[in-house]
Amino acid sequence: MTQNDFPTSPAATGGDAELAAELVTNAALAISQTSDQRNLVIGEAREALHHFHPDVRVSAIAALSHLDAFTAADLEDTTNDPSPSVRRRAVEAAAVIVQQGRANAAMARVLMRCLDDVTAVAEPAAFAIGEFGPGTLELPAIAALERQARSHADALCRESAVAALGALHEGVHTVLAAMTDKATVRRRAVLALAPFDGDDVTDALTVALTDRDWQVRQAAEDQLEARA
Repeated sequence: MTQNDFPTSPAATGGDAELAAELVTNAALAISQTSDQRNLVIGEAREALHHFHPDVRVSAIAALSHLDAFTAADLEDTTNDPSPSVRRRAVEAAAVIVQQGRANAAMARVLMRCLDDVTAVAEPAAFAIGEFGPGTLELPAIAALERQARSHADALCRESAVAALGALHEGVHTVLAAMTDKATVRRRAVLALAPFDGDDVTDALTVALTDRDWQVRQAAEDQLEARA
């Protein structure tokens, strides 16, 4: 299933649309308000995670993320949502937490499970996992990324997984295998080889100098110059 293959709900209208907008606006205002007011907004947003319309649930996640109040428990809850748009927004919120250094092992496990979701969710999930950085994740997470990079039906997901492996400094053989994929994946693979050394890496970059895609060739040239 690709990013555009999942069913979508009609856009929120009337009171639902107003509530969705209000959640985001209130979160922005709460930044400069008292802790009691902020906690009230957080409570309203968390309650809205269970609203019947997905647009409201998406806005609730955005509000919690804006206030740094989106938690691993919220991620666990929202990644089980029936709407892919909600699940995607939850994964994007989790990526921010990872980038801020506030993620934990439970969040990593949920994100790893999201790699098996539709493209719209699996692609940002791989990105979020990569944001954990080198030496932070256990082997099952690396193995899951390698499976996505090697066998996912959608090139966007393969590309995202390859980028994540590079960010984690893991899976060099999988990254090398991606050098024979579609052009977009090959470009990402060249960049993902940056932290890796070895004759096989140098050989792959040298071969990429003659790739039919000029961006792959340029990236390979830049990589080899940086290693000189």
